[in-house]
Amino acid sequence: MKRILILLAAILVIGVGVLFYLGHREDDTGSTASSAPIQGDAFARGAYLVRAGNCMGCHTARGGGSYAGGRAVQTPFGAVYSTNLTPDAQTGLGNWTPDDFWRALHNGKSRDGRLLYPAFPYPNYTRVSREDADAMFAFLRSIEPVKQENRQPDLRFPYNQRPLLAVWRALYFQPGVYQPDTAQNAEWNRGAYLVQGLGHCNACHSPRSALGGTRQKTDLAGALLPAQDWYAPSLLSPAEAGMADWPVQEIASLLHSGIAPRAVTSGPMADVVRGSLQYLDDKDIRAMSVYLKALPQAASAPSRKADTGGPENAAILANGAALYEKHCAECHGANGAGKPPGIPALAGNRSVVQEPAVNAIRAVLHGGYPPSTKDNPQPFGMPPFGNFLSDIEVAAAVSYIRTSWGNSGDLVSAPEVARHRAVNLD
Repeated sequence: MKRILILLAAILVIGVGVLFYLGHREDDTGSTASSAPIQGDAFARGAYLVRAGNCMGCHTARGGGSYAGGRAVQTPFGAVYSTNLTPDAQTGLGNWTPDDFWRALHNGKSRDGRLLYPAFPYPNYTRVSREDADAMFAFLRSIEPVKQENRQPDLRFPYNQRPLLAVWRALYFQPGVYQPDTAQNAEWNRGAYLVQGLGHCNACHSPRSALGGTRQKTDLAGALLPAQDWYAPSLLSPAEAGMADWPVQEIASLLHSGIAPRAVTSGPMADVVRGSLQYLDDKDIRAMSVYLKALPQAASAPSRKADTGGPENAAILANGAALYEKHCAECHGANGAGKPPGIPALAGNRSVVQEPAVNAIRAVLHGGYPPSTKDNPQPFGMPPFGNFLSDIEVAAAVSYIRTSWGNSGDLVSAPEVARHRAVNLD
C-alpha cells in the first residue's frame, strides 16, 4: 500500500511538472531583435499592422486616450481590462524593449514574466513574424504617451488566480510563428497569415470549451459570444457564413466596405470592419478573401421545414405578418427581397434562420447598423424597434421573417426575446 501511495505521489509530481513546463514554455524563434535601425517605412508598416490587428479597438476606452487601455473585455469569467500601449514610462510601454514586446505577442508573457490572460489574443498573435512585431512596436513607441494606470482583472475565483493560467496554456496554447503551407500559393498563405494571426478571426468564430479554450479541429466553426450577446457564424458551413460559393470580389467587398450583394455586416463584425479591415490594402483584403473562400465546408444539413402548424402558431405568424407589413415591408419589400446591397434581402438570408436566433432578435430590438467605411460612407441603417414593440410582438415579427419566403427557421418565443432585451452591453 505504501509503495502504491509513493507511486501515485510520484505520478502526481511528474504531472504537475509537465503542466508547469508546458504552461511556461516559450518558443525562442526570433527571440533577439534585429540590430538594423527601424526606418521610416517601418513605422508606416507598423501603423498598418496595428490596424490589421485592430489593437485600438480593445486598447482604447470610451472617451479615453488612443491605445491607453482601460477598456473592459468581458468574458464568461469576468472582465479583463486592456493595458496601456502608449510609450508612457510609468504606465505604458516606455521602458519596454522590442524583445519584451515580442515576448508578449509571441509567448503570452509580460515584461516581468507574468502569464497574460488570453483575453489578449496571443494564441493568434504568436503567429506574427518577428519583423512585423518589431514594426508594430516601433509605431507604438512613436505615438503620444498617455499616463494611465492599468487596471487589474475583475475575475471570479478561481479564474483570478494567475498561476492557474499555466494549466490553461498547457491545454490550449502552443507558441509558433506562422509557417507557410507549401501546397498553397503566396496569396493564400498571406491570407492565412492575416486571418490566423493579426486578424485573430477564430477568437470569435470558434467554439470554446468550458475553460475558454479553442481547438484546432473546430477552428472557425461558429460560436455564441455570451459576453456580447451575439452569434459569430461558422465560416465552415454553407448554411451560416461559409463563402466557398462566393466570388472573391464579393468577399472582398464585405470585408472592406461592410456590405456585399449577399450579406451586410453588423454587430461586432461591423466594428471590426470599421476599425480595422477598411484600412487594409486591396492586395491583403483579396488574400484574406481567397483564404476564406478556400476553407473546407461542412456538409449541408438536410433541408427542413419549420413547424408552423396549430392555431397558436398561426396566430403568432398572423400577428408577425401584420407587424412586418407595418414596420418592415417599406424597406425590405413585401416579398422580403430587400434592395441589396444597402438593404439586405430577408428571403434566403442565412443570418435570419441561424440557430441560435440571437442575431435576428437583436437586429429587431436594437437596430442593424453596417459600418461607415471609405467605400460606403453613408450606409443604410435599421432603427431599433425594441423601444416600442413588446417581447410578444418582436417574437412574432422575427418568427414571421424566419418562416416566410422559403425561410425555414424555427419560431422564437417572447421569453427568448426578453433574455436578449435584458442584456446590458457597453
